[in-house]
Amino acid sequence: MVDVAPRRLRLVFFGTPEFAVPGLEALVASRHHVVGAVTQPDRPRGRGQKVSDSPVKHAARAHGIPVVQPDRLKDESFLAGLRAWQADLGVVAAYGKILPAAILDVPPRGLVNVHASLLPRHRGAAPVHRAVLAGDTETGVSIMRVVQALDAGAVFATVTRPIGPDDTSAEVEADLARIGATLLVEVIDAIADGRSTEHPQDPARATYAHRLRKEEGPIDWTHAAEQIHDQVRGLQPWPLASTSLAGRRLIVLRTRVTPFGPVPGAMPGTVTEVAREGVRVQTGTGLLDILVVQPEGRRPMPGRDFAAGHRLTPGVRFDAPPPPVQAPDASAARA
Repeated sequence: MVDVAPRRLRLVFFGTPEFAVPGLEALVASRHHVVGAVTQPDRPRGRGQKVSDSPVKHAARAHGIPVVQPDRLKDESFLAGLRAWQADLGVVAAYGKILPAAILDVPPRGLVNVHASLLPRHRGAAPVHRAVLAGDTETGVSIMRVVQALDAGAVFATVTRPIGPDDTSAEVEADLARIGATLLVEVIDAIADGRSTEHPQDPARATYAHRLRKEEGPIDWTHAAEQIHDQVRGLQPWPLASTSLAGRRLIVLRTRVTPFGPVPGAMPGTVTEVAREGVRVQTGTGLLDILVVQPEGRRPMPGRDFAAGHRLTPGVRFDAPPPPVQAPDASAARA
């Protein structure tokens, strides 16, 4: 019997942020060959807004992988360079733009995408954040075929991850990037070996994870404690949940829903107690402990330390938020 060596695929990688880096690193360490990387043009990043390489660009260059950063994906010079790489398969991980048909037609085996949700739930730009904001107790990663419709392609494989009651979207996303990278290599191995299977999504069950907006940050203390807690967890690392006190913005980084009922007569947003663990605040339904805050322009600090420094005592009330802007309902929007 003659041994047949496992097939080695030539891959082109599309990705931009930190979420995509574990997938790229896993492919570099696999039996396959990453022939090139496509990432978004350099843009201002971080607090200083300095122009810097994307995480994928930095990682690709560290491995000697050619990098291109097209402004227009339909530009013929870019498409010609893409064809010249002669990739068998394209891999997409949080690239940041919808790929046109002209790109989907280049690799003979098509393209696959690493999507941070259990499709068809939370298709779209912010699946991890929307899952946490919705109070989901489970999420995961799906490896799907890229088609023209947004995140609607057939799914090769999924892996699940519980969302703990205090997990933030940043923590969940970092974990999904790691487990998604492992799943990605398994799927590409299966494609190369001719043993992969694809399962169509049920469009009737699809929901959409719309892009986050800065206007979603201000806390409305008339909401339920659980909803505010999910807001604090779900808007990390951007745009971050916040409130204000005497007109000064206060970023809220960690909270905890208490088992105690509301304080009779206390208006939403009112401090009811400064406890050892943090600042206890009346909400529309129940009480919420503020555990970690960050005054604008300063470092994070325990809620109790902030209370001591600002003479925060029971009866003080946080400012009302600006008039609300209706946020898209990720749990109800249908395909």
